[in-house]
Amino acid sequence: MIELPEALNIAEQINNTISGKRIVSVVGAHTPHKLVWYYGEPSKYPALLNGQVIGKAGAYGGMVEIKAGKANILMGEGVGVRFHQKNEPRPQKHQLLIEFEDGSAVSGSIQMYGGIGCFLDGEIDNPYYKVAKEKVPPFSPEFDKAYFDSLISAPEVQKLSLKAFLATEQRIPGFGNGVLQDILFNAKMHPKKKVGTLSGKDKDILFGSLKSTLSAMAAQGGRDTELDLFGRPGGYKTILCKNTVNKPCPVCGTPIKKEAYLGGSIYYCEKCQKL
Repeated sequence: MIELPEALNIAEQINNTISGKRIVSVVGAHTPHKLVWYYGEPSKYPALLNGQVIGKAGAYGGMVEIKAGKANILMGEGVGVRFHQKNEPRPQKHQLLIEFEDGSAVSGSIQMYGGIGCFLDGEIDNPYYKVAKEKVPPFSPEFDKAYFDSLISAPEVQKLSLKAFLATEQRIPGFGNGVLQDILFNAKMHPKKKVGTLSGKDKDILFGSLKSTLSAMAAQGGRDTELDLFGRPGGYKTILCKNTVNKPCPVCGTPIKKEAYLGGSIYYCEKCQKL
């Protein structure tokens, strides 16, 4: 699943690759999928997009939004967004395919679940989209220690685990289970540790790890567990993920553990990240 670092990288790649291209063909909902959510009616996507010129793209949480004339194209966190050169084969299965005047194209394909949309400004009424556009993103100067303290000091989060606090309820849009693991590893904190047990120093350490780890992920084009616009893995070498389970911790050598928790998985070093 793409999260904030990957969304930022893909948006930048789109701006450098397809911005200025004119749309000549649009196919929506080509391949049926049980866990795809469409914003707007796919049958109306061609009328909204054909003839429009691609403008700028931006990242909002784990979503990538692309301007196309007066319309917006939205690719949610579960969408694999790919660029295709002229005469390059298009994917057989896709939920969105946009062809350009120069023969190139971009596609959106969903593996597990995700959302795709095409709509005019003000037409979408999706809470995740609205929150992602309204809340302060972690890379913004406004996401400072005071802002983080306002989140982590709220009375209603004190009984939550760090995973629940950081990766649920869209408190930090685009921050999911994927980026969570390395941030907590670098902070030396267990995913199950309760927010209310953190000292002031702990909160400083967690804030610093959040900012520095996310910045490293973004600077290196996203995590190596996710693919970019051209189908290439990101350059950030993920410390804790499915690929490192049972491998030695890079700090102490203890095998990395995987555990089911809160409807997903957590990865941690039980020596470096004590509960």
